Amino acid sequence: MKIPHLQQTLRGTRRLAEILRVLSKFGFREIIIELGLDTWLPSIKKEEKPGVAAQEATTLSRPVRLRMVLEELGPTFIKLGQLLSTRPDLVPPEWAEEFKQLQDNCPQVPYPEIQKVLTAEFPGRLTLLFSSIEEKALAAASMAQIHRARRVDGSEVVIKILRPGNRQLIEEDMALLEGMAQFVEHYFSNLGYSPVAVAKEFARELSKEVNLIHEGQSTERLRRYFQDDPNISFPKVHWEASTRNILTLEEIHGRLLSTVNPELLEADTCRAIVAIGTDAIFKQCLHFGFFHADPHPGNIFLLPGNKLCFIDCGMTGQLDKKTTDQLIDLIAGVMKGDIDRLCRVAIELTDIDPLLTDRRDFRADLQQVTTHFQESDLRHLDIARLLSDFFGMLQRYQVHCPSDLIFLIKALTTIEGVAEQFDPEFDVLAHVEPQIREIVTKRYGFAAIRQRMEKSMAGYLDLLENMPQEIQRFLDQFRHSQFTLNLEIKRLDHLAEKMDSSSRLMGISMIIAALIVGSSILILADRISGAPGILGTLGIIGLIMAGIYSAGFVASFLWLKKRK
Repeated sequence: MKIPHLQQTLRGTRRLAEILRVLSKFGFREIIIELGLDTWLPSIKKEEKPGVAAQEATTLSRPVRLRMVLEELGPTFIKLGQLLSTRPDLVPPEWAEEFKQLQDNCPQVPYPEIQKVLTAEFPGRLTLLFSSIEEKALAAASMAQIHRARRVDGSEVVIKILRPGNRQLIEEDMALLEGMAQFVEHYFSNLGYSPVAVAKEFARELSKEVNLIHEGQSTERLRRYFQDDPNISFPKVHWEASTRNILTLEEIHGRLLSTVNPELLEADTCRAIVAIGTDAIFKQCLHFGFFHADPHPGNIFLLPGNKLCFIDCGMTGQLDKKTTDQLIDLIAGVMKGDIDRLCRVAIELTDIDPLLTDRRDFRADLQQVTTHFQESDLRHLDIARLLSDFFGMLQRYQVHCPSDLIFLIKALTTIEGVAEQFDPEFDVLAHVEPQIREIVTKRYGFAAIRQRMEKSMAGYLDLLENMPQEIQRFLDQFRHSQFTLNLEIKRLDHLAEKMDSSSRLMGISMIIAALIVGSSILILADRISGAPGILGTLGIIGLIMAGIYSAGFVASFLWLKKRK
């Protein structure tokens, strides 16, 4: 084994032992022992005097204790919990609700260590970029730390710096999580989702978090979309002072909505804040197809003139035009009670088996979901609740909601929470109804229908143009007997495993039977001869071997069954 691989393995082993120690600390010792993971931390089996955390663990619920575990294990697991808080289709709702309380506030990293990072990222030109940097952090989270600074041209900026050592720790944690996901998927096949797929999705989202260039690109993209909007803005990115580990943004002079008391604001101001924030999110989702997925009050600045500025664009979602059209079909199908249309939407949006949509119980559950919304017009339709109920119903049939739609639900739910905080009487859907009607009109208007017909006709013309070549290729293959037939049979690997197990069972049985029959013949021949000899001895040895072989086979069969 190469030395780097050995070092990585040793680090992973130490990290796994630390994870098991924290789990044991918060009352999950029995689960560790039951899964056989206590071999990695032998001290778990010892009867230790319970500490304060262990005593508290006996009085707290499991979701609370697991949330405390994630907080103690650091940035990777905090982000995992925050992601799971948006996925009630993967964890029970009460667990998802508890994970929403995860806090990633951390002690400040000493400035000398931050100085080393800055010097390494901008070798020889740090003083050419910044004239001053405040040593006291403006904010310190699990992933990054933010400092005020001033550029040499006098512009005021904030510097977001990835905490030292985070990238290596996250890479090690992700390797462990992917391995654990493979373990869970191998031994627990009835979860209703793929743990490996979830781990890959989490790794993809986390890679965006630790690459600040991605956040800068998302911020710049949204800033470009709203550059002509007088009420909505995003901070400017200073690309010459940004790297993968450092992001420099213009400093926003305003008040975070999380620090604003709505009771101290005038009613018109509260209504303007909610209206502008709602316009911003729905424009991003419906018009641009690219949206800020976490628009909570801590990520929104209130500027003079009731303007809003959105920050922290690390978590974003994206919807293509086809998905947007399918969501409009979903809304129309619910309002009209069109179950067939809803089944088509479910097939197009998810990986659902089309045969499932023909089942009586599935269509009955779908009908029950629509009854809650059929009496509402578009003005009073709760889209976030509609999407949550629809995909919650699919989850009961082990159908997964696409991650981009999960982010959409999160964004809509978050902005509705802001509206409820600042103006509980504000009707979000009534405010955005003109936007939705405009999109529906454009889709079913004459211009949209003509455009779709032109696109379809172009496809048919291409098909007719290429058909002679395809027919000629078909005839050439037929003439030379070169057809290739590709078949995909589901669960073929399971069938092959069963056949292999059956053949081994038959082979072992034949060997045992042959030993018994052959040994019996040898013993009988020895007795007929009248004088005991070598034949009888060989027969007895054969019977003993057959008995040992049979006992070993039965023991191994029972052990394998117990393991499964």
